[in-house]
Amino acid sequence: MDAKVTWKQRLSFDGTATSGFSLPLGSRPEVGGDNDGFRPMELLLIGLAGCTAMDVISILMKKKQEILSFEVNVHAERQEEYPQVFTHATIEYKLQGKSIDHAAVERAVDLSETKYCSAQAMLGKAFPIDRKITIEEV
Repeated sequence: MDAKVTWKQRLSFDGTATSGFSLPLGSRPEVGGDNDGFRPMELLLIGLAGCTAMDVISILMKKKQEILSFEVNVHAERQEEYPQVFTHATIEYKLQGKSIDHAAVERAVDLSETKYCSAQAMLGKAFPIDRKITIEEV
């Protein structure tokens, strides 16, 4: 797997990776940016959310759970001084569906957390990650 960023102007870059997709990276105006793209630290959290979301929904689909909507939110705290590393995160899994088996959801999240999600395995070595599961029957 490879990734690169190419400078456009000021603090603006285009990021690309092996998959061939690209995305904009930028920074806040108060630090010299044009507010025209993702912050690199945001991408770490999006990667974490995406990694575990793909695991969990894949497992729940195999378990024939009737999921109507699903989202994963990650809230992370950072230290004040530089480097402003993450010090703690909470992953919130929000599901809506019909007759969802709560144990199946717990098991899917457990499997993602302990076996499948590479991003969580890696980032979990750097800071504690908690979880919250919210299930709404519709």
